[in-house]
Amino acid sequence: MTSTSITQPASAPAINRPNTVAVGTIVWLGSEVMFFAGLFAIYFTLRSTSPELWEFETARHNFPFALTNTLILIASSFTCQFGVFAAERMQARSTGWKPTQWGTVEWFFLTYALGAIFVAGQIFEYATLVSEGISLSSNAYGSAFYITTGFHGIHVTAGLFAFLLVIGRFFSVQGRNFGHREATSAIVVSYYWHFVDVVWIGLFLVIYVLK
Repeated sequence: MTSTSITQPASAPAINRPNTVAVGTIVWLGSEVMFFAGLFAIYFTLRSTSPELWEFETARHNFPFALTNTLILIASSFTCQFGVFAAERMQARSTGWKPTQWGTVEWFFLTYALGAIFVAGQIFEYATLVSEGISLSSNAYGSAFYITTGFHGIHVTAGLFAFLLVIGRFFSVQGRNFGHREATSAIVVSYYWHFVDVVWIGLFLVIYVLK
């Protein structure tokens, strides 16, 4: 009797499948793009019917304040990405006091603080405009302004809660327990945060810059 043995190839080709969580997040953000596209359409439609009203009301905005608030939000996108870089090298916490030694937790804490400052600035702007007679029900401009920027503010606030969840999760992770699942959670939150930042840049240009 003779026996034959079947051996498998020494190195089988690896199949790289896309991360389902990341793909699902991107698909969901695609629906969010359509939602904000509708808000932009509402804004431009109302603007086209009342050009004189828009010219008068937009002149009452505090452009330097809005620009500063915008730069704060843009800066938060960079700090968020630094947190992603730390997650990709599997570093949840800092190894020193220098920013180059920070982990995802520290960078996300800074991102949260910048995002919270942006939301506080937006609330302050709302209070100022209401005191000057621009409210949600005052006219077409008030409705368009508060609806578009208000929904964006809600999305930013949701992002802040997401950062808190990720930070809390990372605090419970110890050294070698940090893995691909934790890194993925940081990455998908960054997708969302970059998205709301880009949307705000569009809103800022349309509301405060475009004449």
